[in-house]
Amino acid sequence: MLEGAFGVAALILASSPALAQEDIPPWLAAHVGTGSGEIARPVLERARALYQRKVSEGAVRNACYFAMDATLPNNSSDGSLARRFYEICEDRQVFHAIPAGHGGGRDLHGLADFSNRRQCAKNFGNAEDSFLTMGGAYVTAETKASFKGYYRGAGGQDQVLVRTFVQFDGEGETANARQRAIGGHAAVTMKGVCLRHDPESPYANENGYVPFGTPVDYTGGRSDGCTSWSPSDATRIAAMVKDDPTTLYIYPDARDVEAVARARRGASGTYWNAYCLKQIGAPKYWPAHVVEPLLAEYRRLHPTPPPRPAPICGER
Repeated sequence: MLEGAFGVAALILASSPALAQEDIPPWLAAHVGTGSGEIARPVLERARALYQRKVSEGAVRNACYFAMDATLPNNSSDGSLARRFYEICEDRQVFHAIPAGHGGGRDLHGLADFSNRRQCAKNFGNAEDSFLTMGGAYVTAETKASFKGYYRGAGGQDQVLVRTFVQFDGEGETANARQRAIGGHAAVTMKGVCLRHDPESPYANENGYVPFGTPVDYTGGRSDGCTSWSPSDATRIAAMVKDDPTTLYIYPDARDVEAVARARRGASGTYWNAYCLKQIGAPKYWPAHVVEPLLAEYRRLHPTPPPRPAPICGER
């Protein structure tokens, strides 16, 4: 066992042979480990192999690539957000670790529960509408800016919340990333939204109203299956990949989840953060062919009510 982040050991029963240890340059090898802000070797090996393959195929030319370790907890032992998303630019010898959210999953009351708690992710999968993280290979694609509403900023001035979404394209288990609307964005949303009459706003609807609410930052928490970052990190990452795609490898993929589940029953396994492994007992992979019929049955039993328009501000 290796001494890991959060004062516990990290489970590394077997490492991917994709890259030999000497293939990792010394400056980058110095960041390999299981401590806070470090990257576990299997995660780096997979991310480098994907990036090198996509470069050789001519699919990407970006000098940087990304990785994420979704086996890490939301918070470090000191209470700070765990840094589980990695930006790596080997030509400039840049390694940057930042917080990121994981998929919250869903509790289909009475049918199945594949929800994830805020601290550690137990459930993974690629079914549409499952809100689960799917580990594996991605390439960043186009970016899209979406207006979310107005809010009262510092000094009482109105501010506009526009959130940029970075679309991911996947392969294999992640091939349905577009159908699932999987990508990366700032971990911020609007709560308590009402409609304010502001016909001069460029964002006004056909009746002259705009949404107005309170922004809520959920950096490092749960998402709808997308990768979420702090607003400042999201702005920087979106700029890095705009018109210049690169790769992202999210760990674990289905084989890792299943290998660790077997390891808990005494079989050989793979890498998992030991703190989260203790918290979740054993991870579980939910394949689409299992989850999608459950979701269809849940929708049949619980039809979505018609959307309710947001109230007019001051008329709640």
